[in-house]
Amino acid sequence: MKVEQIYTGCLAEAAYYIESNGEAAIIDPLRETQPYIEKAEENGAKIKYVFLTHFHADFVSGHLDLAKKTGATIVYGPTAKTQYEIHEGKDGELFNIGDVKIELLHTPGHTMESSTFLLIDEKGNKNAIFSGDTLFLGDVGRPDLAIKSDLTKEDLAGYLFDSLRNKIMVLPDETIVYPGHGAGSACGKNMSKETVGKLGDQKKFNYALRADMTREEFVIEVLDGIQAPPQYFSKNAMMNKQGYQEFDQVLAKGNIGLDADTVEAMSKHEGALVLDVRSADDFAQGHVPGAMFIGLDGQFAPWVGALIEDINQPIVLVTPEGREEESITRLSRVGYDNTLGYLKGGMAGWKAANKDIADVNSVSAEEFAIAQGKSPSRVVDVRREGEYLSEHVIDAENLPLDYINDYVDQLNTGREFYLHCAGGYRSMIAASILKANGVSNFIDVAGGFAAIKNTEAKVSDYVCPSTL
Repeated sequence: MKVEQIYTGCLAEAAYYIESNGEAAIIDPLRETQPYIEKAEENGAKIKYVFLTHFHADFVSGHLDLAKKTGATIVYGPTAKTQYEIHEGKDGELFNIGDVKIELLHTPGHTMESSTFLLIDEKGNKNAIFSGDTLFLGDVGRPDLAIKSDLTKEDLAGYLFDSLRNKIMVLPDETIVYPGHGAGSACGKNMSKETVGKLGDQKKFNYALRADMTREEFVIEVLDGIQAPPQYFSKNAMMNKQGYQEFDQVLAKGNIGLDADTVEAMSKHEGALVLDVRSADDFAQGHVPGAMFIGLDGQFAPWVGALIEDINQPIVLVTPEGREEESITRLSRVGYDNTLGYLKGGMAGWKAANKDIADVNSVSAEEFAIAQGKSPSRVVDVRREGEYLSEHVIDAENLPLDYINDYVDQLNTGREFYLHCAGGYRSMIAASILKANGVSNFIDVAGGFAAIKNTEAKVSDYVCPSTL
C-alpha cells in the first residue's frame, strides 16, 4: 500500500494518491491531471477511482479530465447532484483498491454532500481518513458555504457537530488524519501549519472536538470569527458541479506569445486585462500602463480569485521568462480559463516596441520613517484586520486588500499617502489596482511592515478591537 500527499502551497490544498497491487485512486485532484497520470504510470498502476470529498469552492478540481483520460469512476458522497456522470456513493459503501478498501463516511456540515474517506489497510485496520473540509488539523470546515433558502449556517454547523461526533471521533486515536487543507486556506480559520496528524491529537487539542462541548457551544464557536468567503468560491463550486472546459484546451489557447502591438490592442479595445505576474520590485520599476500585479511567488491563485471579479475576464499575461505555462495553469486552478496569451519577450519586448511604461513610486522603510518623523502623512495599511490589530504604524488606517474594490474612492482625494502591507507583495497589488483606477497620489513602502519595524517609525502594540 502506498499513500502520498500532494500538497500545493499557493492554495494550501492537499490531493492524495493511494495505490495497492496495481490499482490507484486519487482524492481531490487539482485541475492539471498529468502529474497524477504519470505517477500511476511510473508505478505500473491503473487509476480506478477519483474520490471527491465535496464540491470544492476554493479551486476547480481535475476530476472530469482525469476520469476522461483514465476511465476512472468519479465518486461523490450522498446527495451530490451533477451535470455529468458520477457514482453517488452511499454512507458506509466500500470501494476496493487492490488489497485495501476505502469506506465512504457521509459527514455533512461543511456542505451536505461532504464525505470523509476511511482507508482500511490489508489487515483490516482503520489506517487513515481523508477528511476533506470536514476536519482539519486544529480546526474544522466552515459551515457557511452551502446556505440555501431552507438551510442556514447554523443548520450546517449542527450537521457538522453530529458528523464529527458520530463518524470521526469514534475512530481509533491512531488513525492518521489527511486533511484537505492546511494553514492559509480560506476554508477554515485556525488551521495548523502541519498537514498530517493523528486523530488522537486532534481529540486533545482541536477546539471543535472537545468531549464536553455541547451542540450549542459548537455552533457558536465554529461560526465565530468567520470572514466572508472570497467572491470566486461560489463560482468554483458551480464549475465543479456543472463541468468546465478541458484543461488541455485552456492551456493551448493561452500559451501563445503575443507582440506588444497585439497586447496593447487587446487591452485598449477588446477589454483584456493585462495581468503582470512578475516580482513586486520588477513591477514597480516598469510595467504596462493599466496592468494589474499579482505575483506568482505569493498566494497567486487566491488573490486572483478574490480580486478579479469576472471569472470569464479575458487575460493577457506578463510573466518571467519560462513561466508562461505555469501562470496559465495556476489561473485555471481557480477557474480563470480565458487567458488569451502572453507578452512575447516580456517587458523587454514591450520596451523594444517603444511603448509607454508606467512605474510605482516606492521608498525604503528608512526613507518612510524619516519622512514621517519630519511631517507625518496619511498611512494606509492593507494587511488583514488581525495583522493590523497585532501591531501597526501609529495612526495608520486599516483598509484590507481583500476589499480594495470597495474603497478606491476613499483614497482618490488628491492627498498623498503611504501604502504598505506585511512585506510588499499585497501593497503592490493594491498599488496596481489603484493606478488602474486613476489613483496615483500614493507612495509604496518597499518591504512593508516587516521593514518598517526595524526603523525609527512609531509602532503600536496590540489594540483590542473593542477600543477601536
